[in-house]
Amino acid sequence: MDKGAKIERDSFSIIEAEMRRHFDELTLPVVKRVIHATGDFEFEDILKFHSHAVPSGIAAIRAGKDIFVDVKMVEAGINKQALRHFGGSVICHISDEDVASTARQNGMTRAECAVEKAFLNRSINVGIAAIGNAPTALIRLMEIIEDSDAAPGLIVGVPVGFVMAEESKAILAKKTYPHITCLGRKGGSSIAAAIINAIVRLAG
Repeated sequence: MDKGAKIERDSFSIIEAEMRRHFDELTLPVVKRVIHATGDFEFEDILKFHSHAVPSGIAAIRAGKDIFVDVKMVEAGINKQALRHFGGSVICHISDEDVASTARQNGMTRAECAVEKAFLNRSINVGIAAIGNAPTALIRLMEIIEDSDAAPGLIVGVPVGFVMAEESKAILAKKTYPHITCLGRKGGSSIAAAIINAIVRLAG
């Protein structure tokens, strides 16, 4: 075992020893990886899982489905080599020229337009949506799902911030389709990537 792998193993052992709450065998690896990414044990309390969330995510990965992300920072944090093993890839439209143009023309955020580009296109192969930064992306995705059958197998909705982040996640937490979120203002791209990476590992 190389030094980096040993440090990671020892870190996860410390995390599990210091955790206060019990999680089942599927949610525990996700919570541990989020704590590892943040150093913040509050995620034990604020991470919320739909009962079918992790199994649905694992099924999507194993089926070779793609992962839609709202921003490049989430894309950068995902282990794409492990994902490619199953045939999937990461899709991020936030920097696409047509997305920027549509956002300017319609007075929308680029994140909203990126979601529309992905989920109003019926040819997509998205199995998981991971929103780590933009509450507007999460809200627009939930609107699209309400109006169509475009729901992916799992929504990871953990945007961070002070404007609509908390509210958007509270709405997601009440949905009946598979989701993972974290209540309150905390969240972010590293959280979204950590959740995805944990699920990819579970799929293997």
